[in-house]
Amino acid sequence: MKVSHLLLLAGLSAATLACGNRNDAMDNVTENANKLDPSEAMANMEPQTSGDITLTPMPATKDFPDAAITDWTYSGGKFNYAATGYEFGVQTDDAGQIMCANSVKGQHAHLIIDNEPYIAKYTPEFEQEVADGNHYILSFLSRSYHESIKTEAAHRAVRTDVKNGAFVNPTDITEPMLFYSRPKGKYVGENDTKNIMLDFYPLNVELSEGGYHVKATVNGKAEFDITSWQPYFLSGLPMGENTVELTLMKGSEMVKAPLNPVTRTFTLEALPTESK
Repeated sequence: MKVSHLLLLAGLSAATLACGNRNDAMDNVTENANKLDPSEAMANMEPQTSGDITLTPMPATKDFPDAAITDWTYSGGKFNYAATGYEFGVQTDDAGQIMCANSVKGQHAHLIIDNEPYIAKYTPEFEQEVADGNHYILSFLSRSYHESIKTEAAHRAVRTDVKNGAFVNPTDITEPMLFYSRPKGKYVGENDTKNIMLDFYPLNVELSEGGYHVKATVNGKAEFDITSWQPYFLSGLPMGENTVELTLMKGSEMVKAPLNPVTRTFTLEALPTESK
């Protein structure tokens, strides 16, 4: 199922009502990769369906053209971020319109260590234990509703040894990789389970038809071929446990990259008042 330069579908606004997980978002809680303006992004949308599940590109969200992580360190068991064009702990301006899993704690960084689910951090300095050893570590600035800011300056990605709570000889990741961000955790209630945001972070590749692309497999059956780096809504998911597997591909072959593919399990639940 191709998801690339797409057409606007009537009724897409209904898909923006929720992308789920508002309860989980409190703690557990794009700009378009092709830098389209909002009107262009909206005009390039077309849902794709596989079985009972539909994948819909999200509408354009607040742009952060000047957001940058200017310095990023880990020492003494503490991460420190210096950021410009971005503020931790405030609500993203369009959070009310997007109505995704918006965190009441505001904008934050996603910290992903190896193949683990991301950790959300709402201040530029925080303690975080990282086991001694060699790790792939990605961090990026996020909107308050957990959508990544997809610019070169707004992320850091390193392969590094860690010893006694500090980076040792970190080097930038230069090989193709794919990191999973959302969905994550538990989503409760009709409003929060109708549309679930799918967001991911590829490194050192540009997604396109015929080149690098991401295969998303949902619950082992529904498959989508994603050729544009942007956030998406998943709809039609059943209650209970669901899984998403993301695989970085090149043509018809899986890329031999670290941590590829990656799989996450998350849960959808109805409210007691919604149960039949």
